[in-house]
Amino acid sequence: MRSTPHAETFPAHTPAVSQVFTAVLSHGPLTRLEAGRRAGLSPAAVTKAVRPLLAAGYLAEGADEEARAAPGRPASLVRVNGERALFLGVKVTGTELIAVLADLCCRIRLARRRPLPDPEPGAALASIAGLVQELLAHAAESDAPVAGLGIAVSGAVDRAKGVVRYSPFLDWYDVPLAELAGMTTGLPVTVDNDVRALTVAEQWFGAGAGLPGFALVTVGTGIGCGLVVHGQVVAGAHGVAGEIGHVVVDPAGPECHCGNRGCVEAIAGESAILARMAEATDRHIADSAQAVALARDGVPGAREVYARAGDAIGRGIATVANLLGPERVIISGEGLAAYDLFADHIRQAFTTAAFGSAARCDVLTRPLPFEEWARGAAAAAIQSFITQPPGNRKG
Repeated sequence: MRSTPHAETFPAHTPAVSQVFTAVLSHGPLTRLEAGRRAGLSPAAVTKAVRPLLAAGYLAEGADEEARAAPGRPASLVRVNGERALFLGVKVTGTELIAVLADLCCRIRLARRRPLPDPEPGAALASIAGLVQELLAHAAESDAPVAGLGIAVSGAVDRAKGVVRYSPFLDWYDVPLAELAGMTTGLPVTVDNDVRALTVAEQWFGAGAGLPGFALVTVGTGIGCGLVVHGQVVAGAHGVAGEIGHVVVDPAGPECHCGNRGCVEAIAGESAILARMAEATDRHIADSAQAVALARDGVPGAREVYARAGDAIGRGIATVANLLGPERVIISGEGLAAYDLFADHIRQAFTTAAFGSAARCDVLTRPLPFEEWARGAAAAAIQSFITQPPGNRKG
């Protein structure tokens, strides 16, 4: 590995170069004509954009021997050279760190999990740095430079400034995580909301690929939502776009940690379900697995807890569909372990609350392990690498 991974730069930071590269990354290998169609660029603009990418080794070009556009000479395709650079992604939960080493195509080469014994920012940063050094040691076996580190954290994150404004599950306020992690690791660092980072990965490589608009709703400890509108992940002016978890669906409902009552998260978040399950069954509920088991065993009152959660989630999704009209809503998160208990209630509430043709939105479930969330953090780092000039990157 090169001794100064932070010095690796992407050639020609222009919108056209980024658009062509992203199109090939998400849909390639592509002919130049197809790359231009997907990027909305003329053939001349594509040729100009591809030239520095080929010269620097980020794209490779070759004939497609299997699929010929016409009899005779095989079509020439461009593809991303995944071996050209490596990226790290770290997903931070309240109790655990999940990290991946990925290539430029965001293919996971190595994944690691470590407990987070102390979520205090300084202690957590030390734990993150230790895990990063472990992955860097593996990356050193490759000739490819490590060009960036992505860190995904729940809550309100100002990605442009690299600051975690508020993370309820970590109890962080105004932590300049990108700056601190950059000084500690020596890498360019991108910090983003965990759901938004996962949304980038789904947009490029997952169930949102090729869609101009979709929403990713995550169900688990919290209720999150990533939004893609006109092909762009929406962050909002203050980094809190898509807070479906704090849409009020029952004004007389339970109090939420945000201060309101009846938020989706106050009804369908993990802690809310456990608390209501304890009340409904008059038992101590140790964890979600026990709550799910009680509901599946038909313990009186248990299924009703998940029914109410499903209703809240369905109404929250309908709000997104009514406001933005996405082609698809993807439901993911660790809470999908209980999906059989609330799936019908989500669909019924969504259909009831969605206005007109918004109810035609495709609602898809997609269970994803936390390694995929860490991959999302790596995807956010790749996104920064190909779109931001080096001077604007933290590290």
